[in-house]
Amino acid sequence: MTSDEIKEQLKQVKYPGFSRDIVSFGLVRSAGFFDGTVKVSLALASNDPTTPLQLKGDIERVLRGQPGVKDILVEIAVTPAKAAPAPGGNVAGTTTAPKTIQHSVAIASGKGGVGKSTFAVNLACAVAQVLTFAGRPGRVGLMDCDIYGPSVPLMMGLSGRPEVEGEGAAAMLVPMERHGVKVISMGFLVDDNTPVVWRGPMIMKTIQQFVQNVKWGELDVLLVDLPPGTGDAQLSLVQTLPLDGAVIVTTPQAAATNVARKGGLMFQKVNVPLLGVAENMSFFIDPAGQRHDLFGTGGGVVTAEKLGTVLLGQVPLLPEIRAGGDSGEPIVVSAPGSAAANIFREIAETLLTRLKQPTPIRA
Repeated sequence: MTSDEIKEQLKQVKYPGFSRDIVSFGLVRSAGFFDGTVKVSLALASNDPTTPLQLKGDIERVLRGQPGVKDILVEIAVTPAKAAPAPGGNVAGTTTAPKTIQHSVAIASGKGGVGKSTFAVNLACAVAQVLTFAGRPGRVGLMDCDIYGPSVPLMMGLSGRPEVEGEGAAAMLVPMERHGVKVISMGFLVDDNTPVVWRGPMIMKTIQQFVQNVKWGELDVLLVDLPPGTGDAQLSLVQTLPLDGAVIVTTPQAAATNVARKGGLMFQKVNVPLLGVAENMSFFIDPAGQRHDLFGTGGGVVTAEKLGTVLLGQVPLLPEIRAGGDSGEPIVVSAPGSAAANIFREIAETLLTRLKQPTPIRA
């Protein structure tokens, strides 16, 4: 077997908690075959003692039975990942990010359809309001990493193209701004009728540029709206940006919470602390004032408990929240005195408080 043939087989081995293989993730340092023995060397950063053991077993399983293979030797060099307050280190090594960004937080969900982008937009506006009240306006950023279906521009009432400062390698995109939030999105860079049909490497490059080639300026908080799942966008983010934490968004029913828990476990695998779980579309109040639990009850609390974190809040299902997203006027902005806006501000205040405290990382 040649080195390339061994690596081709190793593409079947996924990094625990991810859908990406260890070869494309850059963990395989060498692979060779001599006198019936396959030797594979890996290097990774992890605080989870089960990860190297699982990788070793998966590698042996994949290579066992290959023609001419009599023995398999797997060497794994493990270095401790950085702990809080600078978590989120790339499982393969290093990260880079603008020093002007004080805190970076991923807004994630295990599955689509839970209103994650709507939640992220309202949370960003709520954080901007809280910081403005504290005398720190214009220090919130929102990075829309949903490459295939960017909806943040519509929800923030933004359109057009961002300006570019500088030339060549020094060129920087200037984020667009509204409601006190600086925003960058793939939606600014492609036409409405142009679908984004990209493979993983293109997604990784775009997210890296959103982090490193955007003139964010001084930010207290950068919120990152991620697409559903545990794929290339999530991997690219943890490789590029040292995350201070993640917020998991779910609806109450088991179909959402079961997948949301897996999304939370993914962040824990790469040593990103969970700042909390937000339960969206928790209940509906009809015109008569009666509460209806359309998607069940208790899912957010159970998810938070299983992940060892807190429930940040429960956001009701309201037509006004949907309408605000369609009109580009989030309910936090259009109706700042409403019950829903108050819930978002309470979540924002809790989030800012938790960012100031050391958050334990569960192995």
